[in-house]
Amino acid sequence: MTDAIRLSKRLIELVGCSRREAELYIEGGWVQVDGQVIEEPQFKVLNQRVELHPDAVAAAVEPVTLLLHVPSGNNPDRVAQALAPSDHWPDDASGIRPLKGHFARLTPCIPLQAGADGLHVLTQDWRVERKLKEDQSKLEQEYVVEVDGQLSAAELKRLNHGLSFNGAPLPPCKVSWQNETRLRFALKNPQPGQIVFMCNSVGLKVLGLKRIRIGGVPMAKVPAGQWRYLAAKERF
Repeated sequence: MTDAIRLSKRLIELVGCSRREAELYIEGGWVQVDGQVIEEPQFKVLNQRVELHPDAVAAAVEPVTLLLHVPSGNNPDRVAQALAPSDHWPDDASGIRPLKGHFARLTPCIPLQAGADGLHVLTQDWRVERKLKEDQSKLEQEYVVEVDGQLSAAELKRLNHGLSFNGAPLPPCKVSWQNETRLRFALKNPQPGQIVFMCNSVGLKVLGLKRIRIGGVPMAKVPAGQWRYLAAKERF
């Protein structure tokens, strides 16, 4: 063979599948060229060894949702744009095989509070996107807030209910001490800047914010800078 051809065409020649099946096999990460997985049907091959995985399934790649742990001091959008398979959390128990296609057309959902790190949701699934958009006011978000200052029992009670923000009373939320310097906030649909304002209102200085849960989905033990898949049984 003297002229390079598309990988999809070579696969058709090797296994006798249709063009569409060849594309699905390749995009699904089932095809190797000289031992390396190639996911682009247009990839050009010459005399390389092309192999189809024995368990290959000619099916469209299902949309996924990624749960990213944004590191402290980083812009969530910039971190999301730099996502790569190499940042996949090794202990991810979802059973989903990482594919290049999982990093295309990702939509960010439910923004973090300004300056916060922690759980950031990116999805390709329109059902997840719609769910998070429609239920945003109902979903409880949990933040761990590093603070400096003293807090009396009465002021802690005010944090739970009794403050106003932007001229309107805030709905009740759940605020408790996690340890001597960290408060745990569980609240629904916090407005931009709300948590910092609440802490400042009772004389506390905020040193850091981290979101650890949205609805029924926790960040789990994903290290900063890594991500995991939303598992099939997980529900926001």
